[in-house]
Amino acid sequence: MKTRSTALLFLMSVLLVLSTALAPVSAQSDTLRWSLEGINDLVSLDPAKASDSQGFTVIGLLYGGLVRLDGDLHVIPDVAESWTTSDDGLTYTFTLREGAAFSDGTPITADDVVWSLTHALDPNTGGWTGPFYLSNIVGANAVADGSATELSGAVAVDARTVQISINQPSAYFLSQLTFGSAKIVSKAQAEADPTGWENAPVTSGAYQVQEWNRGQNIVLAPNPNYWQAPSVSITLSFNPDSETAYQLYRTGELDIVGSQQNGIPPTHVAEVQSLPDFQSTSLFAVRYIGFNNMIAPFNDVNVRRAFALAIDKATLANNVLQGTVVPTDRILPLGIPASELPIEGLSFDPAAAQAALAEAGVTPESIGPVTLTYGVEGDNERVVTVLQAMWQENLGISVTLEPLELTTFSSRLNDTYQTPESGLQMYYSVWGADYPDPQNFISQQLRTDVGNNNGHYSNAEFDALVDQADVLVGDVDARLALYNHAEQIAVSEVGWLPLYNPSLNILVNPRVQGIVFNGQGLIIPDFSALSIGS
Repeated sequence: MKTRSTALLFLMSVLLVLSTALAPVSAQSDTLRWSLEGINDLVSLDPAKASDSQGFTVIGLLYGGLVRLDGDLHVIPDVAESWTTSDDGLTYTFTLREGAAFSDGTPITADDVVWSLTHALDPNTGGWTGPFYLSNIVGANAVADGSATELSGAVAVDARTVQISINQPSAYFLSQLTFGSAKIVSKAQAEADPTGWENAPVTSGAYQVQEWNRGQNIVLAPNPNYWQAPSVSITLSFNPDSETAYQLYRTGELDIVGSQQNGIPPTHVAEVQSLPDFQSTSLFAVRYIGFNNMIAPFNDVNVRRAFALAIDKATLANNVLQGTVVPTDRILPLGIPASELPIEGLSFDPAAAQAALAEAGVTPESIGPVTLTYGVEGDNERVVTVLQAMWQENLGISVTLEPLELTTFSSRLNDTYQTPESGLQMYYSVWGADYPDPQNFISQQLRTDVGNNNGHYSNAEFDALVDQADVLVGDVDARLALYNHAEQIAVSEVGWLPLYNPSLNILVNPRVQGIVFNGQGLIIPDFSALSIGS
């Protein structure tokens, strides 16, 4: 799975209560009731297998990493209490907290860290985030392609010291280590029960699993061994439909509704935006149309430009989505570094759209069948129906809509990357920041053959610019200028067709304290400060 919109849905009816390998769970008087919209269930509790925002929300509660983000999106210590960096920027040495322990009371050691990183890269694990986000670690590619079983760039110096070597300097490496694929798993448990541990994991983060009710919810209890041990339990319910979640909140059955991927339904924003419960901020995310650059008709840049110029994004954002999103002509969302630098976008211009189609030598009659594929979630159907109408009105092209269950959509995106000749023509998707850096949107999405580049956009000048920016450390302005230049190329050639930046529109019971809302989503800076008042 390659995008945030491709949440994995497994419809299951069996109740599985997980009680193995947990520290004793004391009764909690306070329980935070948190809705996860857009899913029926979680696929796995293995951090290396998570691949959607809902799954990573749970992973972030259950597992600690060497580092994590604070409320201001700065990288701060987590299970590691400190770190140093070599003068050449290629070696990081982390010191684990004294007394760091898993939820079952066993010590967290450097061996656990090395094992976890290796596991995330192992092709037998079956996850994609490890090979993608940890690829800069020396030896990572060898593990990922199966030619090595040990990660040469990660060394347990002693029980509390981990040394990680990277291939090239990186201004964002520490940010990547805050992501789910770098979370710490119990090596002893995983080796003792290779096929079952992920259903009842020993955890390294603020919470442990009390019970996982398949197809309904997952109940988390505080992990008393975490360095910021919380006092509040959490029940995360699975709600495929955001409207259902909204109604449950309004009847007092939830404390939090709305997430990075699925906010409260736009039709309800006006009725709740004056309430103290309502929280809103611009997300580090962009909704976009992706094109398969390897097959007709979108292997022609002028056809892609025609489709881009034919969309009235202001109408889509303001009328269809009730002004709850911000229309955009660029890839970087508001608030991400380099988003303040100017871009010349492809704004709505029906005459220019028709001229671009003519430049491609294509007519509405000769273009052949055109299909837009999308995952069924949130407001996707409303959005794609409007896009279909705009292409019909402004280009005279009839576009077929193909709705897919999110699991199937995810699989088809993977197919499009692996075998583009038989892949999707174009698709409606979303990307939300895994960490607040332009590299996460520019290099990791549109560089030639990079794993998230499902549409196979390719431009040699773009590649050269991002390759230079990715390793530039110490000159922030020069680095951002390189990304800006690369973004302009991708926008002009419609590597993506950006539509709008979503807002994080959520409802939070005013009694809930200790959660920060920002462009990255919902962050708990200090788990020990999380509380539910009277």
